[in-house]
Order: sequence, then C-alpha cells, then structure tokens
Amino acid sequence: MSLLPSSAVVAALRSAGCVFAEDEAELILSTARTPDEATAMVDRRASGLPLELVLGWAEFRGLRITVDPGVFVPRRRTEFLVEQALAAAPAPPGAPVVVDLCCGSGAVGAALAASLDGAELHAADVDPAAVRCARRNVAPFGGHVHQGDLFAALPAGLRGRIDLLAANVPYVPTGEIALLPAEARDHEPPIALDGGADGLDVLRRVAAGAARWLAPGGSLFVETSERQAPLATEALGRGGLTARVAVSEEWHAHVVIGTRPARAS
Repeated sequence: MSLLPSSAVVAALRSAGCVFAEDEAELILSTARTPDEATAMVDRRASGLPLELVLGWAEFRGLRITVDPGVFVPRRRTEFLVEQALAAAPAPPGAPVVVDLCCGSGAVGAALAASLDGAELHAADVDPAAVRCARRNVAPFGGHVHQGDLFAALPAGLRGRIDLLAANVPYVPTGEIALLPAEARDHEPPIALDGGADGLDVLRRVAAGAARWLAPGGSLFVETSERQAPLATEALGRGGLTARVAVSEEWHAHVVIGTRPARAS
C-alpha cells in the first residue's frame, strides 16, 4: 500500500523545481517506511537537499551505496572510470590489489571489488566522515579503509603491489566552486570538490607518487574535465607513467590512465 498518494508527491517535488519528479517520487516512496517518514523526505528534498542524502543511498554500478551527510555523492559518470579499471585488471588466477584513493563513500572501490573475485581492496580518505561511510560500503567485500593524506594513509606493505589505483580526486578549480549546482556547493564538503587554482593540485600529488605504489604493469585511473585532460596526462608522464586519455561521449567523462612499465627501472 502506498505511503502517500504518488501524485501528491510528484506535485510537491515538481513545484520545488525537481526535473525528474516522477522518478524521485518513486524512489522516496519505495524507501520510506512510514507516511511520516515519506512526508519528511519530500520536505527535505523540496528544500534543496540532494536526493541521495534524502534517501541515504545512491545507486552506483548496480550497487546501493550508503551516503552520509557531508560525504561526496558518487556521480554516475564515474562508472566510466570503473569500466576502464576493470578492462585493465590482471587476468586470473591471482587476486588483484585494488586501491580507492580519495574514496569518499567508497563507491568506486566497492564497484571494483564487486566485479573482481577475491580482490584485495583498500580505500583511503583524509576526511573522517568519508572514512566512516566508506567502511560500511566496502565491508561486504572485505575491504579495508584507512584515514590520512593520499599515500600516507596506506599500509607500507602495499608499496609496489597495487594493480588498480583509482583516484577520483577533487578537480574543480577553486574559482569555479561558486558556479557548481547548489546541491554540490551547499551540501558536499569543499575538500572533496576543490582542486586548487587549476583543479589539478591533488592530481599532481597523486601522479608524483603513484609509480612507487603501483605494481609493474599496474595502472592509475583519474577523472578530469576535458579541458584539464592534457595537463593531467603530462603530470602522469612526469611521474614515470605511460599515460593516455579515455573518453565517454555518453557520460561526457574523461579518465586519464597512467600505467607503470612492466619492466620497472
């Protein structure tokens, strides 16, 4: 039995400016457990809270990823990064070593582990709220989450062993933060968005250290904008990686991929 009339929920969401009011109404009504909870969820969404924070989860590559307030909401376009990493995964036998750096909710790591039998999964983030959230999302896959600044958060035993290093770093230029949609600008932590003057500060730091952590033949995967991709490619090259760019026209997504030579010097 429906908690609230669907038409009333759709009307409330549409009047609040929700473009996909019908879809959002269906998700809210299927998630809420009581009429009062459904009403509160509609009110929060109408006030501008991102749908994923209203629901408490986001769909990402077929998984229901828990998303807590103050944690970066995984974007569907980042599924393209996961696809690129899976295409580069080492063939069985053997369990690939996977690291989700700047993990946020841990969505990327969870999606990779879900498709790679026996993967050894590690995730890391500097934000304690993200670490707490990611732990719940990677737990079903036996993942480990570490708190700290980039590679400093990782166990030393991973050095030179990582097959797939996903780093969905913040890449919005500081001066463009104010231009983001209100859902991101007002409800997501600046540390998960702000990439410095040109948006590439964190990416450059990851590129500079990745080769020491990757296994021979292992690869780094970083999402950027189309405008940033050439500079990001140069940064990976300076870090000793063989770099290329993968593009998805469907998702308007750009992923820079850097591979450590199989014969390391």
